[in-house]
Amino acid sequence: MEATKKSKSKKTDSVSATSIQLAYREYVLTEGRQPASVFKFSKDNGMTEVEFYAHFASFEAIEKAIWQGYVVDTKKRLEADEAYLQFTSREKILTFYFSLAELLKTERSFVLHQLNSVKNTASTPGFLKSFKASFEEWINGVLSEGKGTGEIASRPYIDDRYSRLFWMHLMFILKFWSKDESPNFEKTDVAIEKSVTLAFDLIGKGILDNALDFGKFLYQNSKN
Repeated sequence: MEATKKSKSKKTDSVSATSIQLAYREYVLTEGRQPASVFKFSKDNGMTEVEFYAHFASFEAIEKAIWQGYVVDTKKRLEADEAYLQFTSREKILTFYFSLAELLKTERSFVLHQLNSVKNTASTPGFLKSFKASFEEWINGVLSEGKGTGEIASRPYIDDRYSRLFWMHLMFILKFWSKDESPNFEKTDVAIEKSVTLAFDLIGKGILDNALDFGKFLYQNSKN
């Protein structure tokens, strides 16, 4: 009896969230679609449904976890570097995008399959929701640091939307990268650098502040 219990325990331990994600990615890339059912997927991969549900409630939950992992793994990798901790907000965002692009390159086939499945670009697809939440949590921290140092301008009613700006920015980068056919995706690197520079021209102190001041001046003088 004791030996049976140990055997079952060992089998359960061998079924991890990571192993399920790997099996799911392989199936999707081989078959071009989700598995027909959790039962069949579990059986084909030597596990029970109970073992599957111990980690994920559905195939959609697997996809969310995979995408969230891209952000989490990128953050961990960067934050383990002492030099990164001393970077400016601009440098942190630039480094994050470059590092994320490198990570996605290792799983490009799966990432493209997911992105190409999106029909309605007006809303965030389900598999990207946890990815978005993790990214916004990170970007809000970086933007807060930037405001504290004066690198990023504090603008009432506007600066609260900076994280939304960067989410749209990230979606632009993903779309550009998905269409990039240059060697080693060199054009994506250029797009990242130029677009981050533009973003900081907009949220930093300078061009936009002058435009706002001039607009305020025109508005006030139009009443005279």
